Amino acid sequence: MEVLMADREVLLFANEVFYQAFANRDIDAMQHIWASGTPVCCIHPGWDAIHVREYILESWHSILSNPESPTIHCRAAQVVTWGDVNAVVCFEQIGQSFLIATNLFVQEAGQWRMVLHQASPTSAKPPTEDDVGAIN
Repeated sequence: MEVLMADREVLLFANEVFYQAFANRDIDAMQHIWASGTPVCCIHPGWDAIHVREYILESWHSILSNPESPTIHCRAAQVVTWGDVNAVVCFEQIGQSFLIATNLFVQEAGQWRMVLHQASPTSAKPPTEDDVGAIN
């Protein structure tokens, strides 16, 4: 099942809300994007998996309240669909380095909510804008 163009745009927007919460160090926005009635998981680079929403939000509070936390920019976001479950796979740029991230979303009360965030180091770099256009 292919995601409809409108749904694709909404998913990319939900993903952007996540990265804006990160950029703005906005724990309330971060809390809002995470699912509350669906099992969740967060795997920060170098951390163990966190499976409890309360602990995930505590981890984000720790990260977002730390003035030494890096600025992250989302690059080359791509939507991948498996029926009712959708992921946004993207690069996270930190200075001149990159992580690769998977952000999984499900519908809760008509809204796309995050149920998984996993970011890992990568030696790859995001495709150029021309390459991204060819993928979509």
